Formats: sequence, C-alpha cells, structure tokens
Amino acid sequence: MLRPDCAKWNQTLSDLQKLAVTAEHPRSRERFQALYEIGSQHTNATQWARAIGRDDQTVMGWVHRYNAEGQASFTSIMGSLPFYLGAGSRNNRVRQNRISRWIALRDIVGH
Repeated sequence: MLRPDCAKWNQTLSDLQKLAVTAEHPRSRERFQALYEIGSQHTNATQWARAIGRDDQTVMGWVHRYNAEGQASFTSIMGSLPFYLGAGSRNNRVRQNRISRWIALRDIVGH
C-alpha cells in the first residue's frame, strides 16, 4: 500500500498534521492533509481523492513526490493565473467542505 515515508525525512505523522494547518499556501495544506490521512491509515490515496474531488492519480502523485523530495516539494508551490483557485473560490470552498465532512465522519466512526 502506498504510504508517505516520514522516517526518510526525519518527520512524524504529527509533523504532517501540523503542516496541514500551518503551511502558508492552501495547496500545500491540502497536500499535507492528504499525506497525514493516508500515512495514519485513516484512508488510502484513492478513497481520499474521491472524498475531496481529486483524481486518484493526483493524490498518489503527491505521496510519490513527498517520498522522493520531502516536505520542500510542497512548501514552494506558486499559483499562476488563471489556474490558481484562491481561498475564496467556489471550487476551493467545495473541496474544503468535503475534507471537513470526511474528517468529521471519520472521527465519529472512530477510524
């Protein structure tokens, strides 16, 4: 099963969870949240992709990229118009709502 290799980068799942909240860029936060959820075995890349409205190959790519390049590969993401969807965009709000609902449901079920 595809999982982030935190030990390779001297990180823990707690580090990824913190980055999911504190990373400067929304895209970085989204990726770190995915790495945390997948690494803590709350879900897998395909299920997480479905939950947040992403292609499963995209999410798997995030895990492969982290395993190859570490945290730095996600901390220098630059959006470019017209492709960058800022925090106020409808697509980003929909995606964030899906993530919040999925995490709440996971916490209720206890996984």
